[in-house]
Amino acid sequence: MNNIVTTEWQRDMVFESNNPSGDIIKIDSNEEFGGTNSGLRPKALMLSSLAGCSGLDVVSLLKKMKVNIDDFKIITTGELTEEHPKYYNKVKIDYHFYGNDLHEKKINKAVNLSIEKYCGVFEMFRHFAKMETEIHLHKK
Repeated sequence: MNNIVTTEWQRDMVFESNNPSGDIIKIDSNEEFGGTNSGLRPKALMLSSLAGCSGLDVVSLLKKMKVNIDDFKIITTGELTEEHPKYYNKVKIDYHFYGNDLHEKKINKAVNLSIEKYCGVFEMFRHFAKMETEIHLHKK
């Protein structure tokens, strides 16, 4: 199955990119590189894609496991290389779960299934970055 995305230059350093769903995002750079800070940064979007991919897996798996959570947040930190072309050589994903009755074993299983089996974006990142994950349970 192919995904097709069209990205069009708008002005200066601003681009608009569509998604197979039809949604549109703006991509821009910061002022240092001629941008206007009016859009998302390409490399940061990669981290968002990683978190989104794994997050969708985890929520789906927890639902199937009948695990209720009050809130769920993923903080993704990427470390760029010093030399050009700069790319993420180290990425840490912190999964934060909030609730009164958190089932640690099932939450760990859902996260591990995502990162080891289901999340294709995680698999892509493995080819160029050292990946680290941590699960945080916050009881309310």
